[in-house]
Amino acid sequence: MHMKEAKPVSSLKRCLGLRESITITTGTVIGVGLFTVGANVVGLLGSTVIFATLAALLISIYPALLYAEMGAALPVSGGTYQYASLGLGRPFGMLSGWCFVISMVSVASGEALAFSFYIRTLFEALGIPLPIDDRWIACFAVAGFLLLAVRGVEMTGRMQNGFLFFFWGVAVVWIFSTLPSMQFGGGVTVPNPDSLSLTGFLPCVAMIWWCFAGFETCCAMGEEIKHPQINLPRALFLAPFLVFAVNGLFQWALVCIVPANSLASLAAAAAPYAEGMKLAGVVGFPLVLLCLGIAFGGDFSTLNASVSAPARYLYSMAKDGALPGFLAKLHPRHKTPVPAILILGGLMLALIATDSLSIIASLSLFATLLYYVVGMAAACGLRVKCPDLKRPYRAPLLWIGAPVSIFIYLILMTQLDKTAVIAGIIWCLLGLLLFCLCRRRYKEGRSGISLPALPDPPTPEEKQRMDREYRVWFILVAAAVLLVLGLHLSLFF
Repeated sequence: MHMKEAKPVSSLKRCLGLRESITITTGTVIGVGLFTVGANVVGLLGSTVIFATLAALLISIYPALLYAEMGAALPVSGGTYQYASLGLGRPFGMLSGWCFVISMVSVASGEALAFSFYIRTLFEALGIPLPIDDRWIACFAVAGFLLLAVRGVEMTGRMQNGFLFFFWGVAVVWIFSTLPSMQFGGGVTVPNPDSLSLTGFLPCVAMIWWCFAGFETCCAMGEEIKHPQINLPRALFLAPFLVFAVNGLFQWALVCIVPANSLASLAAAAAPYAEGMKLAGVVGFPLVLLCLGIAFGGDFSTLNASVSAPARYLYSMAKDGALPGFLAKLHPRHKTPVPAILILGGLMLALIATDSLSIIASLSLFATLLYYVVGMAAACGLRVKCPDLKRPYRAPLLWIGAPVSIFIYLILMTQLDKTAVIAGIIWCLLGLLLFCLCRRRYKEGRSGISLPALPDPPTPEEKQRMDREYRVWFILVAAAVLLVLGLHLSLFF
């Protein structure tokens, strides 16, 4: 394995700052998990759901630090694919990138279905029945974001900011509008006591962890981030905590709104938050507001990021000869990987056709856990194989933290649906077969991985501005985490 200087050909444009790095990363995970399977866990754990969410946060922090190190040192398109290719070898790079692609495709497909569920509920709340199948609604949503992805990452970043700020604005109004209907201080409520056993709690943690999966999405777009040696680590420091705060806030609201004797009904609901409000008799404006925020804020933010990020993986792998070369072609004007985006669209539509969020979630979890395992192993491999690599940030205690994190993620993989695991293994074998065929075809002239040099550091004025922005984000995220912990603590008294 060797690095070579990038040739002056068509390349991606660095136009994303810290704000976009955070919103694209958190936008990937705020949506399908939080408002579907993540909320289903509330139907099992009740007010103790915060412990599963804390566990999911804790097992996300150290991997995020590893990605902060790798992303700052290797700010290229393709993220884990590049890290694993350099640290472990090309087959492992292909495996990780291939898993990331199907994981994000699954997230986008599940998000599109979640969007259709909440859109239907929205129209029903307005007294307008929709004479169209949920899958068609989901397909239209995916088509819209495929077009947006073709227009370019700068447009994607601006839209992402808009979606998330809309989501938060609506969320704040929704929570205040439902305060009169909330019940506080009801004590510990556990609809399914078996879920507190080890065999019951681990699957709950796995499903809530899906709400955190994707915390390193900004690394996939490293070649498009300004001053990545600074912005990438900072985004990865904050992203897991911001995702925790969002999940914890909505879980608290759901526990407070739904009567204790009805919480168990959420375990199998397709749209748990809408179902919870109906169970509590809270309809009208609050229900409409909820569906608006989830559909056009949370769902859209996840769809936006989940369509954009995996296309960069396909582009990067094709550019390196691991996939057919046509996937590395960029739009002449927008500089976006159009063939890769279209291939992803086809895969998303195929998963939407299953009309099963449980299958999609399990497939995504298997692929996500596997590529994180490979990514964390790659961090160790890079320390050994590339000791002189310039690392603007170094994760502490690598040889303790990485093996422990890998072990935990392997344990979580044992909690998944067997059908999804089999489908995931078949997908991985297909990817490795494709890799071998492409390696044979592109053996000459494309054996090395092209890595651009680290961008120039910011000017002193730019650095001061970046530091101020980071301090604001840090204070806001810290305040949100403390607020959520306080709200959940109040449920036990």
